[in-house]
Amino acid sequence: MKPTPHRLVSSLALAALALATAGGCASKAPSAADRDDGRFIVGYSQSNNAEPYRAQTNLQLKHYLKAHPKIKLLPIADAKQNSATQVSQVQQFIQQRVDVLIVSPTEPAPLTAAVQQACQVRIPVIILDRTVNTDCHTAFIGGDNYEIGKKAGEAAVKELPDGGDVVELRGLLSNQPQIDRNKGFNDAIKANSKIKVIEAREAKWLKEAAVPIMQQWLSRHKKIDLVYAHNDPMALGAYLAARAQNRQGQLKIIGIDGLAIPDGGIRAVQQGQLATTFVYPTGAKEAVDTLAAIQQGKQVGKKQTLGTTQVTKENAKQLYQQYDMSGKAN
Repeated sequence: MKPTPHRLVSSLALAALALATAGGCASKAPSAADRDDGRFIVGYSQSNNAEPYRAQTNLQLKHYLKAHPKIKLLPIADAKQNSATQVSQVQQFIQQRVDVLIVSPTEPAPLTAAVQQACQVRIPVIILDRTVNTDCHTAFIGGDNYEIGKKAGEAAVKELPDGGDVVELRGLLSNQPQIDRNKGFNDAIKANSKIKVIEAREAKWLKEAAVPIMQQWLSRHKKIDLVYAHNDPMALGAYLAARAQNRQGQLKIIGIDGLAIPDGGIRAVQQGQLATTFVYPTGAKEAVDTLAAIQQGKQVGKKQTLGTTQVTKENAKQLYQQYDMSGKAN
């Protein structure tokens, strides 16, 4: 019987873990001092460079690393939202014996054994943004997605004091941020029993996936009062679909990410395309600070939870200026 993709990923990861364990915990990746040039080598496997949030994370990471010339970031590996690819990337970085590994997991379960493999050979691992199903890592850096989802739900309650019909564009269903953002939102809207989620569907974090889904919903429902999208690209996909039917003025749209880029959520709030969004910090600065601490042999925070800020028309200009990296990261 041909193995399913999930079983294949798990088998690959578990086989790699068995090989690493057979080598024993005594083996260790070389430290910066073991290298001729003294550089501290970092490998980073990114979930999907095509997502604006992740592209911005990469940009910011490179910017903040400029202050640490002895920390060398290898070319960022793009998993393209494929867990099997990402497992292979992590294994390759382990074989290269990098000093530190950064992983932004596509899905938690398939990446767990690969992260444990790095842990077994004593390569420090920074988990950025999305969790894995093991504590065998050096640091987790990311936002509180349940809290952000809850704040989005509270915003929906304010937008719909008399109740209304809501549609929800969800991220990849196996992603923990999607699970938490969904739960937080739905818990918060219980404050108003007249608010009903009438449609919810996976759009995989992608604008191009959100547009046709929203088109279908608009065709099915004469009245949609609010769209809750788990990130800004999906929120903007919903806006484009509504605008094409001249219904953008009939509904409110809430997103998450709040990137300070021309086609990001902060500008969209300024321009009235979104009612509000929430800044979801990339964690790039904290990741670089953690890398520097590891390089210097210092203790680092095991769990570093990042805060959020709601973006409104009143504070959007100031937040854009605060988070804008366009003149800093080149």
